[in-house]
Amino acid sequence: MPTYLVTTASGRLSAAEKQQIASAISRAHNDVTHAPLFFAQIIFHEIAAGNQFIAGRPVSADMVFIHGYIRAGRTPTQKRELLAGIVDAAIAATTLPRGSVWAYLSELPPGQMVEYGHFLPEPGMENVWLAGLPDAERAHIARVGE
Repeated sequence: MPTYLVTTASGRLSAAEKQQIASAISRAHNDVTHAPLFFAQIIFHEIAAGNQFIAGRPVSADMVFIHGYIRAGRTPTQKRELLAGIVDAAIAATTLPRGSVWAYLSELPPGQMVEYGHFLPEPGMENVWLAGLPDAERAHIARVGE
């Protein structure tokens, strides 16, 4: 359900840092929203030097930008807690100063999202949604979440 795009300069994050950030973002999303971990998708984008600018100047290699697309229906408090967890995860994994980590959330109505081949449920209805899937699809999703 959530897709998080983590954008950095090429070569800025090691494989271990990416794994740590992906795990921490997944946990933060689960802790705040209670959505199952198998929905959290994290994608890393690396940008070559000279391809990203702020105020007309090239972005420093020591910046991390995280944009999360989540289902609409979360409270403002949940969204703030989620953003705080995401920023804390990136700082812990990279040792960057807080000012070098930027994070955003965009909301999409569940009816405008298809994952695992099915329209997504409203927040809090994940277990009902999962129970309504064919056995083979539930088994596949269970393997993804292991």
